[in-house]
Amino acid sequence: MEIKDYCTGIQHVGIPTNDIQLSINFYQQLGFHLALFTHNNDEMVAFLKLHNLVIEIYENKCAKMEVGAIDHLTIDVKNITDLYDLVKSKGFTILEKHITTLPFWSHGIKYFTIVGPNREKIEFCEKL
Repeated sequence: MEIKDYCTGIQHVGIPTNDIQLSINFYQQLGFHLALFTHNNDEMVAFLKLHNLVIEIYENKCAKMEVGAIDHLTIDVKNITDLYDLVKSKGFTILEKHITTLPFWSHGIKYFTIVGPNREKIEFCEKL
């Protein structure tokens, strides 16, 4: 199989912020609704949806506040363990030493992230 065979669609775009409430309010004015609000370690995390578009906003107090500051693109995948092995075998730079699990959404997620040619991050995510 090829990498594309594991990918099922876009999951979300990740945007860091220094003020999560300001960001939530902004995107709600555009018509997004708050789908999930949670914490990941010390960061507040919000997922907002507009039809099939999902953005993840997380308050890390390190947002660059400049054009081009979107942090990552996330792709929905299936069989993340097999995909991880395939991506690793092709020599991509993987940021995590192993697949990571977070308690997001109703059953949690598994993910790993690679680095693109422009230092962008591409996250592969499987909802459990």
